[in-house]
Amino acid sequence: MTDQSINGQVSDQTISLSLNNELGTIRLQPGTAALIAEATQLYFENQHLISIGVRPAETKITRTLTIFPASTIDAPYLTRLLTELALDSQVKLTQPVTTKLPANQRAVVLDYWHQIQPTLTLLGVSFVAPKKRPAKARHRWSKAIATIPFTTHFNGTQATVYWRKRNELVILAGAHMQPTAPLNADGTIGFSARFANQLREEHRAAFDDQFITTEEITLRSVNEVGLFLYFGGTNSWLQLQDPDGKTIHDWTVVQ
Repeated sequence: MTDQSINGQVSDQTISLSLNNELGTIRLQPGTAALIAEATQLYFENQHLISIGVRPAETKITRTLTIFPASTIDAPYLTRLLTELALDSQVKLTQPVTTKLPANQRAVVLDYWHQIQPTLTLLGVSFVAPKKRPAKARHRWSKAIATIPFTTHFNGTQATVYWRKRNELVILAGAHMQPTAPLNADGTIGFSARFANQLREEHRAAFDDQFITTEEITLRSVNEVGLFLYFGGTNSWLQLQDPDGKTIHDWTVVQ
């Protein structure tokens, strides 16, 4: 169970809980509530969850649980995940959301769900979440790889990268970047792509209008390199390879 402090307020039978670590706010109130675009809302009839993200039209709603998620989480994605979890747990929703959660958002939203799940369980949302994925591989920089050129050609990009120091990866000038971010199925831009665009804005003077770098660009991690070059969407530890085809993962993974 996640160890977290919660600040709460109660007024007019409404409970508002502010979660620590900037995990957002959860509000439980009697009766129904209008849909809020930046929130995920769960509607109950007595003890039964009957709808997520869709306000039932002809049903008596006895309470509404509203989740204002962390700033890094898009509420529509959380709505889709909770809908999937509810249906997997045999919860009969009156009007389930049918749009699927984009694959590149699943790990981020699942991690957030695992953090707030203990609080939601106390508030009556107790369908079973999938088990956490195995722990990510750990990687360690060493001087032995500081002079190795790692290259990538993922998704039309082309770049040579050196991992010169523990928190310093350098993309050489002349790297070809993916011009535009891929969109989600609903036409929106995902969190990873937004972060990638922020990285690009920070280094805007270092690449031209053809998205070719004109000078060295220093980033802090392998994942940042992948986001900067091709907006993520793949495991960059396996994309970056030395001249013999050995990946940067193979060079640095901690067994």
